[in-house]
Amino acid sequence: MQELLIEPGRSEKNYWSDLWRYRELFYILAWRDISVRYKQTALGVIWAVLRPFLAMVIFVVVFGRIAKMPSPGIPYPILVFAAMLPWQFFANALSESSTSLIVNTNLISKVYFPRMIIPAGAVITSLVDLGISAVLLAGLMVWFHFMPDWRMVALPLFTLMAFLAALGPGLLITALNVKYRDFRYVIPFIVQFGLFISPVGFSSEVIPANWRLIYSLNPLVGVIDGFRWAICRGESRIYLPGFVLSLIVIAFFLWLGVWYFRRTEKSFAEII
Repeated sequence: MQELLIEPGRSEKNYWSDLWRYRELFYILAWRDISVRYKQTALGVIWAVLRPFLAMVIFVVVFGRIAKMPSPGIPYPILVFAAMLPWQFFANALSESSTSLIVNTNLISKVYFPRMIIPAGAVITSLVDLGISAVLLAGLMVWFHFMPDWRMVALPLFTLMAFLAALGPGLLITALNVKYRDFRYVIPFIVQFGLFISPVGFSSEVIPANWRLIYSLNPLVGVIDGFRWAICRGESRIYLPGFVLSLIVIAFFLWLGVWYFRRTEKSFAEII
């Protein structure tokens, strides 16, 4: 019986060039995920808007009306929704990428390609929801007569920051999930817990000064502060030391995710 061996390119150094060579597969997988998400669904695109909108309403009532959190010069719904954009993107991207290898078991076991394409494509797919939700934010700005200024040009940079913040943990957890299937139960806990320790329903400026740097160990703090700085004009400021610390944490998890993913990638086809 002839044995078929699935292995990467001629040498390890070809791996990153293989990512470019297989870029069409990246587009195909991303488009497939987008089509599956919105095709033949009752709510479809509406759900991508309704979910962050309902979450915003809850946060506005709890933090804005009941807790009366400060919102200096910014309509509270816009303050919250500017944070909901990166948070929902991160939560969706982490959830989708963490199970992406298991979902594509048949593809992994039949042909070689850089496996990193699969979780990265799942993160890219979540950008579609981000774009759809941004339309609702634009509607809120028109409603409250609150228009952004030149800082909006920096929004793509903060979106890239959010992408990298989701990609690193996504690569790490999806690789762990292949070997230890119970890791899929960790993701809902991370998402739920992370929502309440991130400055979504309130500004990070309410954190006491002596705790603010430690608080920025949460990489989403820097991402959310960046989004608010770009969207909420001069009324929102970035705490520079904390922002730099968030960047360092993002870079660390990205390195850790890539390192562990590459270390275990050769065994994916056998384990799955």
